[in-house]
Amino acid sequence: MLRTARVATPTATLALFTALAVGLGIAGTGLAQALPDPPTTSLEDLTPGDSTQGNLPSGSAGNSPATSSSDATGASMWRVPTLAGPPQSDRIAASIYDAQHPGSAPEGVNNFSCVPSTQRPRPVVLAHGTNATTYRDFSALAPLLIADGYCVFALDYGGMGGDNFGSQDIRTSAAQFGTFVSQVLAATGAGTVDAIGYSQGATVTRYYINKLGGARNVSSWVGIASPSYGGIMYGLVPIVQAVPGGVDLVERVTSTAVAQQMQGSAFLAELNGGSDTVPGVRYTTIASRFDEMIQPFTNIALRGAGATNLVLQDECPRNGSGHFRSVYDPNVQDLVRRALDPDTVPRVPCEVVPVGAGIPQIVLQSNS
Repeated sequence: MLRTARVATPTATLALFTALAVGLGIAGTGLAQALPDPPTTSLEDLTPGDSTQGNLPSGSAGNSPATSSSDATGASMWRVPTLAGPPQSDRIAASIYDAQHPGSAPEGVNNFSCVPSTQRPRPVVLAHGTNATTYRDFSALAPLLIADGYCVFALDYGGMGGDNFGSQDIRTSAAQFGTFVSQVLAATGAGTVDAIGYSQGATVTRYYINKLGGARNVSSWVGIASPSYGGIMYGLVPIVQAVPGGVDLVERVTSTAVAQQMQGSAFLAELNGGSDTVPGVRYTTIASRFDEMIQPFTNIALRGAGATNLVLQDECPRNGSGHFRSVYDPNVQDLVRRALDPDTVPRVPCEVVPVGAGIPQIVLQSNS
């Protein structure tokens, strides 16, 4: 007996999109009400000495609270995390520790007394992903970079109400990142930095480089699981975009930043218009064929001059790590280290990782 296929209604599609967002931990705090309109902020609005910037801690990260600040409207805040936390081997452990110790950074990060060496002349500045923090995303990678001899710095950007970082307008977050880079350069005496962004952090840092004049301050950019051309979220995004008011609803129940990262968004058209790279910066993307958030995975790759696009499975065919595990995957970490320094010796051989590894645990942890 033939059965008629059911076509999802717009309402059902929006409900499914929201359920996925909540389940994967990318929904913001605005499930019951709309987020306020984000401010338009330029890099010039956040210059050193402005009261809207975070104050720099002195010395290395220690047992002092994270400094924080908001923009002039109070709608988007950022902070310099300074509570030294231990290395973690996976996102779940990092998230639990971070929830218990707000304002943490991996030990050695944000040491403003660090002096770049001749071998490592450029500080590395990290940018976390959506609804995350420095510690949640970089508690494994940052210690490796410090062990490699880099001065490593990071901020928590785009927060709302003292939390929910990586949720606000990416343009504003990029300006916050730019202000922090200026502070790092002033503190270390370096001429330029290398920028590493994970997920949304890749877009935040690239917007700073490409649109806010940051190319003069950045030598190398590395994007891990970068939503360069956005994601379709299992085919739901085009349907949501076709529904009147669909994108606005997604922004209300998730965040401004999530809506901006959807394939075909006006924000990504602005960022990538003309060229997705600018002269003078070396760009590297690191993708997985099994990325859970960015499909097709080829949307991670950049198309402009000066870009190198790496695919994890081309380097390690047995590794099925996707979006959420990538920044904690040892093979991906070695690709990041190699992108910064081609002479870097890998720490680990190609590892076997099942496709979807860690996803059930992330869903449980996000909703616990």
